[in-house]
Amino acid sequence: MKKYVVAVVGATGAVGEEMLRVLEEVNFPISKLVALASSNSAGSFVEFMGEEYIVFELTEKSFKEHGIQIALFSAGGSISAKYAPFAVEAGAVVIDNTSHFRMIPEIPLVVPEVNSYDIDLWRNKGIIANPNCSTIQMVQALNPLDKKYDIERIDVSTYQATSGAGRKAMEELVFQLQDFFNFKLDESPHKVFPHQIAFNVIPQIDKFMPSQYTKEEEKMVFESQKIMGKKFEVSATCVRVPVLRGHSENITVTFKNKVDANEAREILRNSPNIIVIDEITESNYPMPVLTLEKNETFVGRIRRDLYRENVLHLWVVADNLRVGAATNAVRIAQKWIEKN
Repeated sequence: MKKYVVAVVGATGAVGEEMLRVLEEVNFPISKLVALASSNSAGSFVEFMGEEYIVFELTEKSFKEHGIQIALFSAGGSISAKYAPFAVEAGAVVIDNTSHFRMIPEIPLVVPEVNSYDIDLWRNKGIIANPNCSTIQMVQALNPLDKKYDIERIDVSTYQATSGAGRKAMEELVFQLQDFFNFKLDESPHKVFPHQIAFNVIPQIDKFMPSQYTKEEEKMVFESQKIMGKKFEVSATCVRVPVLRGHSENITVTFKNKVDANEAREILRNSPNIIVIDEITESNYPMPVLTLEKNETFVGRIRRDLYRENVLHLWVVADNLRVGAATNAVRIAQKWIEKN
């Protein structure tokens, strides 16, 4: 198998570190790994395949100097906006984990289990966008059901872990918990979130838009339509919860056709990278602690609505740093290699 020169941009961040782990686990065909980050992290080391790799400072010349062929970006939207064009100019395909390129019509937005065929559109701009974490796990679960029952509307409430806001957000939760046990919680600062996150839930992720939905909620609306290639109604309420890793979603789906819960359960069991845990008499259902460092999306609490035969409710959980970011990006890269 041909091997590739692969760069991880933002290699010292939470998602960047997870990308390195996933690349190692899947034995990705790498001839040379290049770790790139800001000047603050340059000179530090990351571990990959049992060896330490020095972190180079990200510059406009990095991609040409190292002969990068595949560039996995996860260092923030402004970084992708500035440096992704230089990677493309140097001949690399960019797989970007930020929101910067997602809704540009010419740039494919890909979840391989749903729309791997869109990867071919990478030639338009040399870039493939990785969707929002909460969107990825939702469309993975809903796409096979859509093929059977035809989705009309989605209503989703998310319960999103602090890691979705980065390493500093996780630290903020941990520090506040420490302050609680030291009887200092009332003095504990909150800088990442608008309110205390320990022992609290915050019904706001990202800024509010003119629609009165947050930016995170609008991402779920418009990204899911682009990925699945159809227009349907979507309403999302995104909530930050005091969990370190693992996003949970309560999804209500309205279909055009009558739905059968047992049949839906079997459809999901036979869908790629979906694990159904739905033994309610044993209190077995998906939870964040069960999904830690897993590359699958977990689905449970599958039940038809009490009043409408075309409405299904389900509970979807996934490790947001894996399924919602690193794993999806690596799967895109694997599919890109297959196609090219």
